Amino acid sequence: MEKRYALFLKVLRQFQAAGLMEELILIGSWCQHFYRSYFEGQRYTPTIRTRDMDFLVPVPLQIKKKVDVEALLRNEGFVVSFSGGSGYMKLMHPDLILEFLVPERGKGTDKPYPLPQLSMNAQPLRFLDYLLQNIICIEAEGLKVNVPHPAAFALHKLIVSDRRTKEEKLLKDRKEAFAILTALVKKGDTVEIKNMFGKMPARWKKRVIDVLKKTENVEIIEILK
Repeated sequence: MEKRYALFLKVLRQFQAAGLMEELILIGSWCQHFYRSYFEGQRYTPTIRTRDMDFLVPVPLQIKKKVDVEALLRNEGFVVSFSGGSGYMKLMHPDLILEFLVPERGKGTDKPYPLPQLSMNAQPLRFLDYLLQNIICIEAEGLKVNVPHPAAFALHKLIVSDRRTKEEKLLKDRKEAFAILTALVKKGDTVEIKNMFGKMPARWKKRVIDVLKKTENVEIIEILK
């Protein structure tokens, strides 16, 4: 795991030096690494075991100059791989898998979204606009990293968990979400939980409440009332 963490930080530093971190948003489990700074002084110690390192890309992407991401990370041992029949590009390493994601809008598509500025493409996914609209910047370890607000991240995880077909991933999503919601309550950020919940469409709110009822999380339900 130490090698994975070291590589994770090295990728971020390479991206920062190339001027990418002002635009890209680190999402998925790895953004929890930086939530430790947000929850400094509290008992929040996420265990991150996944190889998947996901970046949310705002569209249109506005960077000052084109960056060939594969060439940038080639010396670290990353190689491009194409996923599925649609041709989604990933950067593969024995310790990490880098993928770029964009919000899926309208009717949706099964085709990759081209990112010529990065010499890559991205996979469109639902619900990512919500994260994109609720971003904070955390400074830690010599980095400035854009991540979803912890409350938005946790509520988003609850929505995604309700769509999981694999029990293992469902439980993982909920475990991460509840750990963050608990930390937010202890930090006194219940207003932020309620604010982030308030920004959701009515059908999303219902999904969140349904999950909270299934898991008998009465405390969070009371906060959201």
